[in-house]
Amino acid sequence: MVRIGLLGCGNIGHIIAQHAEGFVISAVYDKVPERAAEIAGICHGKAYGDFAAFLDADTDLIVEAASVSAARAHAREVLLHKKDLVIMSVGALTDGAFRDELMATARKTGTKIYVPSGAIFGLDNLKIGQISPITKLLLKTTKSPQSLGLDVPTRQRIFSGKAHDCIKSYPKNVNVSVAMGLAAGQDADVELWVDPAADKNIHELFIEGSFGETYIRVTNVPSPDNPATSYLAALSILTLLKNLDSPLVVGT
Repeated sequence: MVRIGLLGCGNIGHIIAQHAEGFVISAVYDKVPERAAEIAGICHGKAYGDFAAFLDADTDLIVEAASVSAARAHAREVLLHKKDLVIMSVGALTDGAFRDELMATARKTGTKIYVPSGAIFGLDNLKIGQISPITKLLLKTTKSPQSLGLDVPTRQRIFSGKAHDCIKSYPKNVNVSVAMGLAAGQDADVELWVDPAADKNIHELFIEGSFGETYIRVTNVPSPDNPATSYLAALSILTLLKNLDSPLVVGT
């Protein structure tokens, strides 16, 4: 059974710990020791207050469920310890130099970097863009103004551009578009809208290419304990972890 090291003990970490199936969480780390201790109590793993000791623990794979800054700070070190890595904060990979460095390190150490599907559907099929050009790759996201700390009376577009530019102004709202771009092999276009009538996050994917065209609309239900987190994103990481050592691989 795969042994997991959990980096980050927030809402996603709690969901992973509460629904661990097909894997064991043997080590947990958070910069706030009390959070790590709480998660360790749920999953019966060992809490670490020192990151170096956490990396030396008996684990096969580290799950980053913390933040973009945590991913940037620790990802390469995880790979250098010859441990596979799951990156939830995929916005960290908008930095091309950083991404290339991680990929080179993974090749050198024989490790893998996993990016979960997150808060959308259809990520697997976007990989056809790596062999057949995609002419339109657009993510249109609608959120409540409150979720972005805004106070606007009517629906309006607050960003239009590329995913790598969106992260500069909205670093917590680009994970979906970055994942799309990584799958397709090209930077995604992004439209970010706010709507006072929206009580859920809505992601609309518009994809066109030689294969034809696709439209996907996903309305995300918030996680029960944290409205800022998509429940679908949490479920996607659980699904990835559950199937890591399955002999049957579907959707690649």
